[in-house]
Amino acid sequence: MAIVEKHLPGDFCWIELATTDQTAAKSFYAELFGWAASDLPMGPNDFYTTFKIAGRDVGATYTLRAEQREQGIPAHWNIYVAVENADGAAGRATALGAKVLAAPFDVFDIGRMAVLQDPTGAVFSMWQAKRPSGWGIKGVPGTFCAADLSTSDQQAASRFYEQLFGWRVGREEETPGHNYYHLFHHDEYIGGILPPAFRNPETPPYWQIYLQVSDCDAIASKAKNLGANLYMPPMKVEDVGRMAVMADPQGAAFAIFEPSRR
Repeated sequence: MAIVEKHLPGDFCWIELATTDQTAAKSFYAELFGWAASDLPMGPNDFYTTFKIAGRDVGATYTLRAEQREQGIPAHWNIYVAVENADGAAGRATALGAKVLAAPFDVFDIGRMAVLQDPTGAVFSMWQAKRPSGWGIKGVPGTFCAADLSTSDQQAASRFYEQLFGWRVGREEETPGHNYYHLFHHDEYIGGILPPAFRNPETPPYWQIYLQVSDCDAIASKAKNLGANLYMPPMKVEDVGRMAVMADPQGAAFAIFEPSRR
């Protein structure tokens, strides 16, 4: 277990569920991962729910806004990357070919954020913390451990994120058409870019989060019993661990990962 006090620029720092049924989502994730929920009032019958493990934040959820539903946006997980200056980072992202979906704005006195779409079409957020914020724990079951980008253009995506956040990309090219790009930040593995051959061409590009578990098979089975849709049953990743991909009862997709024991 590692306690996280601060996120460096370029770190993944927060995950946030946009859902159609906040109450049901809280129940599902509490049952699956043991997350405790803390509601922050945002307005009449409107709450921002923070999820916690051992009293420390691991993520959050909110109800999709009416305008988002009207645009056909489904339930989904958002991912945030820490930056020193949201305005400056948004400007650099735009110069690199990104589209600004939500210009930088303040979130109370906690921080400043922006929502962008990378040049290949995947949406992500940037977070400038004004006081300690983001998840406060990692390395234990129920916490974020990595994220994979599903896109049709690995090369364009890798150039964009290398230049924007300083990530290092390690390419596997031994098997043509099946090469996975590993993403590193400060020499720490943070995720990857999936081979185009592994994605549904009808699905828009997106970031997929991974949540650490101690028993992939047991958690996948439990999720299914709780109403999840299992997209990919537990499978072994040689010398790495076991993983599975699913969607919660409201349709938000995520993956679980059990590290190999060495």
